[in-house]
Amino acid sequence: MAALSTLILLLCAAKDVMPSSPHWKPTWPSYRVPVILPQSTLNLDKPQFDAEARLEVVSPCGPACHKSSPLPTYEEVKNYLSYETLYANGSLTETEVGIYILSNGGGDGSRGRSRTKRQIYGYDSRFSIFGKDFLLNYPFSTSVKLSTGCTGTLVAEKHVLTAAHCIHDGKSYVKGAQKLRVGFLRPKQKDGGKGPNITNSAMPEKMKFQWIRVKRTHVPKGWIKGNANDIGMDYDYALLELKKPHKRKFMKIGVSPPARHLPGGRIHFSGYDNDRPGNLVYRFCDVKDETYDLLYQQCDAQPGASGSGVYVRMWKRQNHKWERKIIGIFSGHQWVDMNGTPQDFNVAVRITPLKYAQICYWIKGNYLDCREG
Repeated sequence: MAALSTLILLLCAAKDVMPSSPHWKPTWPSYRVPVILPQSTLNLDKPQFDAEARLEVVSPCGPACHKSSPLPTYEEVKNYLSYETLYANGSLTETEVGIYILSNGGGDGSRGRSRTKRQIYGYDSRFSIFGKDFLLNYPFSTSVKLSTGCTGTLVAEKHVLTAAHCIHDGKSYVKGAQKLRVGFLRPKQKDGGKGPNITNSAMPEKMKFQWIRVKRTHVPKGWIKGNANDIGMDYDYALLELKKPHKRKFMKIGVSPPARHLPGGRIHFSGYDNDRPGNLVYRFCDVKDETYDLLYQQCDAQPGASGSGVYVRMWKRQNHKWERKIIGIFSGHQWVDMNGTPQDFNVAVRITPLKYAQICYWIKGNYLDCREG
């Protein structure tokens, strides 16, 4: 089997080259992604669900640390992308995967001190989103709250993308993972729902969460095996399948373009920061650095926002329209040694072509629907 370096050379090829014209629109590149298929599934013992839920995760391995690390081998990547599936009845399986490059294939793009809460960088630039006219409309309506305290994003009719550490601490599943629920903000009905719902324009309409149980959860072994302590937050993502459709517009996932190709070099995400209970909090900021697997930025955030879908809006050439896509999952906080000076960042896991192929297969169950990232 060829070394992963050969694989990455194949996977990094996008079909569209980003033009340099000042009048050109920031356009979604079209990747031909690899194929990731299950090879075998093994039943595991039921987990104990004894870990404490963490609303953030920290790592001392920064951009320089990641960039100097050797590329994983093909077998290591297959192991990292194999996954566990947790079911609502508490049963657990482990699935080994194979990675295939089809003809004309293209695309995978990627490879301190701790603090008690996330960093606010100078002036707090977060915006609380009030009122059903905003909260119930796209893209804010795609943000949901997990019963373990994190945030997730709707990525299909029955699927939610979030951070792995919201479900699993690297060694064990967290308390509440077996009975995991996803909360959707909805307006509170007044007078038992009778009569017009009149809201004082000076007062934001009160909202409440409506909860849907999770049917099953997929978490990559790159996180479960504790490798996150060695390779940072690279595999800090998970996909939840709901027991019933949510009936809201969702946001598609996409392969993360290089930071220099993002509109204004900027990313956006919304989450349920725990210092603003009951509020959905939106923010945007510039990307400061990147590695194959991670985006480093200084978006203001607090615990509870982890698991939020990081998105951008770019031109979709094939459909002749602007489209938002999730290109990453907000993970946590890192202290980084920058030329001997400590610097801190908030970190998002990039959706690389390999991760796109995996997450898309989890959602659709057919690799033929996951060929274009």
